[in-house]
Amino acid sequence: IALLVRYDGDARVVGGGTDLLLDIAQGRASAPEAMVDPTRVAGLDGIEREDGFIVIGCGATHTRITRDPNIIEHGTCLAESCGVIGGPQVRNVSTLAGNIAHALPAGDGTVGLLVLDGEVETADASGRRWMPLADAFLGPGKSAIDHHRTLLTRMRFPVIGDRAGSAFFRVMRPQGVALPMISMAARLQLDEAGTIVAARVTVAPAGPVPCLSRAAAEAVVGGPASGELFAVAAEAALDGLSLRDSKYRASSAYRQEMVRTHLPKVLAVAAERAAGGPIVLWGEGM
Repeated sequence: IALLVRYDGDARVVGGGTDLLLDIAQGRASAPEAMVDPTRVAGLDGIEREDGFIVIGCGATHTRITRDPNIIEHGTCLAESCGVIGGPQVRNVSTLAGNIAHALPAGDGTVGLLVLDGEVETADASGRRWMPLADAFLGPGKSAIDHHRTLLTRMRFPVIGDRAGSAFFRVMRPQGVALPMISMAARLQLDEAGTIVAARVTVAPAGPVPCLSRAAAEAVVGGPASGELFAVAAEAALDGLSLRDSKYRASSAYRQEMVRTHLPKVLAVAAERAAGGPIVLWGEGM
């Protein structure tokens, strides 16, 4: 933080650098006078369970998040989403904090953390504060976090107890290193009778910022975990989504069909995990 203050807007926070350095090389961003890398600062690379939360330091790489036992157990969709970002070489250096700071609507790690009710902690010369993850985004590539004066120090999500499960799925090109055509994640909580008592669902990219599908969540709460109900939830999600055509990735019609096909499966896997089923990470090793 002292370095950011010293450079007074002419420095840039960098984690793995997999987004920023590419943007500079391709002319989408100008090179700052200095780059401040916090990933090796003691205490900023850990993953811990604290006061009912899983807390992730800004220096934690995607590979580390994917392999962490606490995240696999309590935030499975985050482990899955971080496990398909780029290739192994990218995941070994890139960070979830950088993924969030880059503010892309289709950021895989962002999708996983958002559905877990995630928060981010920022620090600057005036102090530290937590904010809901959703509040960190202003638009495509536009962050509420000032990359020149503010450090994203930690992220966290609540552990909501027994009978909760989450899942993530990504539709992508075969090489697996491009941005997703569409991603989706869900977290469900069941009561002892198997009724869904809480739900969070997100599909991305479906607008200028990552956001939840409240319609899909409302469609399943109060009902049993069933294929019929999950198909209804997928249709409810589509009613509230803005899935645009992309000449580089996929048409709106194709993305809609992928939501119809795969969101019920994501919900079913989340429900199975909430009921105590085994956790086998989707996309592991890609």
